[in-house]
Parts: sequence; C-alpha cells; structure tokens
Amino acid sequence: MIWICRCRSRAVLEIKGRPLYSGWFLITCTLFLLVRADSPCPFPCVCFENNGTVTCTDLNLSEVPPDIPPWVQTLKVTGNNITTIKTRSFLTNETSLEHVSTLSLLANNIQSIEAYAFEGLPNLMNLDLSNNKLQDVSADAFSGLRKLQNLNLSKSIAPSAENEVLNALGSLQSLRRLNLSSCQLSVASSRLPLQNLEMLDLTRNLIQNVDEETLYKWSQHKKLHIYLRFNPFLCCDLDAFYVWLKNSSQCADFGHLRCAGPETRNGTKIVSLKKDDLHCRLADLETVSYVFLGIVLALIGVIFLMVLYLNRKGIKRWLNNIREACRDQMEVYHYRYEQDSDPRAGPCLAPNVARIDSVPRGLESD
Repeated sequence: MIWICRCRSRAVLEIKGRPLYSGWFLITCTLFLLVRADSPCPFPCVCFENNGTVTCTDLNLSEVPPDIPPWVQTLKVTGNNITTIKTRSFLTNETSLEHVSTLSLLANNIQSIEAYAFEGLPNLMNLDLSNNKLQDVSADAFSGLRKLQNLNLSKSIAPSAENEVLNALGSLQSLRRLNLSSCQLSVASSRLPLQNLEMLDLTRNLIQNVDEETLYKWSQHKKLHIYLRFNPFLCCDLDAFYVWLKNSSQCADFGHLRCAGPETRNGTKIVSLKKDDLHCRLADLETVSYVFLGIVLALIGVIFLMVLYLNRKGIKRWLNNIREACRDQMEVYHYRYEQDSDPRAGPCLAPNVARIDSVPRGLESD
C-alpha cells in the first residue's frame, strides 16, 4: 500500500484522498523521515521496500554501493564497471545484511574478487556472477557463504583463472546448482564441491574427454545431474567416459553429445557409436595433428603479416637506406673501373715538376 502525502496552503494532509488535520500531518511526516533516515536508498539506485529489492543497473558504478538498507532481500548491481569486489564490500557500517538471499552482479566487468569479499551476507542463497571477466580470484573469495545454494559463473572465467576459481569453490559445501557454461574450461575437474550438488552445467566449454577419477567421483553422488552439451569431444580412447554414459543416468543431455574429432566422426552423436569405434586408426590421429598444425601455422602467418603491417613505415625507411647505400657503393665501383680500364690515363704529377727520365751519372750508386 502506497501512501501519498500532499501539503496544501491550509496545511492539511490527504491520505488516499481523505483529509486529515495538520497535526497528524506533522506526526506522520516526522515518522516517515525518521524511517527513511534509518534506511536510505543508495544514490542513484532504485529501492522497492515493499518487496525488499534494491536495483543498481547500468549506472557506471566503480564499486558496490555503500549504505545498502538493512531490509533488502534482493540486491541487483548489474551492468556497471566494478572491476574488483573488495574485502567486506557488503558490510554496511560494520553491520551484516542479514536478509539478503539473492545477489546479482551480472555483467559488471569484474576481474578480481578479494578474500572474504562476500562477508556480511550470512543468508545468501543465490549468487549470479555471470558475464564478467574473472582473472584473479582469492582462495577465500567465497568464504562465509555457508548457505549458498545456487552459483552462476557462466561466461566469466578467464583461462588463466581456472585453477584459482576451482580452489575458491571448495568452501561452498551447501552448493546445489553450479553453472560453469561458456567458461573455456578444458577439463571437467574432480575438485568441485560435490557434497550436495544436484546440477552441474559444463556446456559450451573446451572439454574433449572426462578422466576416470572425475567419473568415479560423479558416480558417488547419485543426485547429481551433469550437462555436457556443445563440448568438442575427441572420440578416441573414450572408453571410460563412453561406459559411464551408457550405464549412468547422470548426464542429462547424453543424447546431444557429438564428436568434434577425428575428422571421420566429426558431428557424429556419441550415443550412436559402438565401443570399437572409439579406437582411432593412426591415420585419424595424423589427420587431427595435421589440422592442428595447419591452424598453428596460419596463426603464425597472420601474426607475421600484422607485424609487417604495423611496422610498414619503418621497414620502408630501412629499405630506402639500404638502396641508397648500395647505389653509392656501385658508383664508387663504377668510377674505379673506368679509371683502371682507360689506357690514356697516366701517372699523376704535381704541377711545375719536371719528369726525370734518367739519373745523373754522379748520383748512380756503385
């Protein structure tokens, strides 16, 4: 229910169209101001106290807003430029936000999360960190989130931060749903917190196979469902993974998994393969190797051409200098050749000096 107060010249308060005396107006507005002073809305965010939501979207903020009201249950800080989530960013005047159960930090260009960054959110259950650029994540980044059940990290993990993120996730023992899709992960790690996990999304990564240790740990948690669609599986020596897929119901999208190599099986559904198809011939492996080598050489060629293009002016000056130096040298050689080949050219004499054809007899040596 929203109350609308308008003060007129007669100092009369209208609440939902019903006039009240000015004394009531003074008391009501005083109480209203006191309540607002205790729970201000951080500028320039938008607050909805009736449903416990604070929204700070597309405001170009560089840090988590301070002075978040204590009544907030859902906090949305999205589309900003908060490169670092600092230690204790969610403590307001050293007071925890006890009622926050959902926190969205979607698309904030977050690159670093410091230790104990989420301290002050003891009852947080849902955390969305998707569409960021995590490069540096402390091992204690998620410490204190004992009740966290849902974590979304899709499109957020740089390849260099893969191990750091896996270390940080180890403290989330209450986690039930973990989204790691589109994170360029090359390995389905066995280090994930699986104790209470019910859903693990590993779709759209770079996983080519799943090792036996990881498969064994997955099989120990019967409630766990894994999604692996759109990964470039190399269908050679997939024996353990293939057997697990055939005998387990944990892979929720098993029917959609396809081979990305070797070339002869590219696009083939894994479910349609026979066990004998998993042993690739040497020619298949060589084809994959040649394709990879071709890609590497192409990248090197592109980089070389880019270097030449970026330094084209300097290279042009260097070539001009070489050409001028060669031209000068050729002129010197040409001049010497003309002097040596001209029979009319005689020895050079100093001016006013007579040529001596013979030595006087008195000066001859014995």
